[in-house]
Amino acid sequence: MSDSNSILEEWEGLKELVNSLELDVHKNANGNKSAGVRARRGLRQLKNDAGTLVKLTLAVEKTSD
Repeated sequence: MSDSNSILEEWEGLKELVNSLELDVHKNANGNKSAGVRARRGLRQLKNDAGTLVKLTLAVEKTSD
């Protein structure tokens, strides 16, 4: 049960990160270069966190077999 909780916690973290990036992405689309730097940094973090979630789900599936 704790494995599924950790998966859900990681998923919630990803959703919060996406929500926090939205404003910077919009600002960057309107020409704000600093917002673009923040958005790209956040997107790199999102990529890393998504990879962590994938590894976590694979580990849970492997242990449940």
